[in-house]
Amino acid sequence: MPNTDVISFSRGAPSLDIVDTEGLKAAAVAALDADPARVTGYGTSVGYPLLREWIAAKHNVAIENVLVTNGSMQADAFLFDELVAPGSPVIVERPTYDRTLLGLRNRRGELHPVTIQADGLNVDELEGILKGGVRPTLAHIIPNFQNPAGVTLSGDKRRRLLALADEYDFMIFEDDPYYDIRFRGEQLPTMLSQTDLSKGASGRVAYACSFSKTVCPGLRTGYLVGPADLIKKIATAATNTYIAPNMFAQATIYQFAASGALDKSIATVKGALEERVDQLSASLRAHLPGAEFVVPDGGYFLWVDLGEGVDCAKVAAAAADEGVQVVKGTDFVIEGGESCLRLAYSAVHADRIDEGVRRLAKAVEATRA
Repeated sequence: MPNTDVISFSRGAPSLDIVDTEGLKAAAVAALDADPARVTGYGTSVGYPLLREWIAAKHNVAIENVLVTNGSMQADAFLFDELVAPGSPVIVERPTYDRTLLGLRNRRGELHPVTIQADGLNVDELEGILKGGVRPTLAHIIPNFQNPAGVTLSGDKRRRLLALADEYDFMIFEDDPYYDIRFRGEQLPTMLSQTDLSKGASGRVAYACSFSKTVCPGLRTGYLVGPADLIKKIATAATNTYIAPNMFAQATIYQFAASGALDKSIATVKGALEERVDQLSASLRAHLPGAEFVVPDGGYFLWVDLGEGVDCAKVAAAAADEGVQVVKGTDFVIEGGESCLRLAYSAVHADRIDEGVRRLAKAVEATRA
């Protein structure tokens, strides 16, 4: 019989114990008290004005460079609609977020995967593709604690990527929802901070982020930063799609940030995730000693390669019978990934992780047998 005591490493979401529900209650009340007309109205497609200003200040850009959306996936969708036509060459990481692949495939982009290394995208491999004649419209990059690989793009590679974007005339989509969730090591400057958005269309970076990982996913609030002309076009598309995003959610986020609760929330999330990933890596070494992985310095995910001869689809099914949910590596690549799994440690309490890995190891052994 399947184990009904489920331990889930499948979803990149914070567990309820690290969500500041009391702070969110206070922020929601403050939003209604401070600005009831705008909070309860339709608003405009660019987002709640005070939050938009807060984001612009955070990234040291003009307010015209910012669009607040219903989650960062909405920002992704708008950007893809604007820049990716059928047959458009697009650089993607290998592996990359499965919803990114889905969105680009739905728009019939021509995908060119580039291998991920321990320090991020293999820029030499990318340069070879460019020298071979591919002229991408867009390169999708998750620079910090990449989903699913958990690795971070090095400072040198960020600079090289920007130089290649200039040389070969493509835009970098810096998809960065995990930036604030670094719990050890040096914080690296964003590629956005190293480009000049005042150049208009020649600005090389569009940047997306989210409050789902630092506050909670339920408020569905993200944003896009980019050249003003691009943001203006996307704002028109947003108007035609939903008139305006969720003003109440965005005003609540603004009050949460302005009160200082956001900084406290980020500290809580980072502390919990560091404990969880340290336990996960220790348990993997103990129970799956042949597995290969990079221990993340932040974020929500760890990517594990179980070795040659392992079928991740069979492992995932066997693990489910053991009461452990995982996501198979093949979901995150165009081809390959059969021996890999993505493990999300964000929603599993530290005292449950070792038991989860014990069950996973049992599932791996069963499929090998």
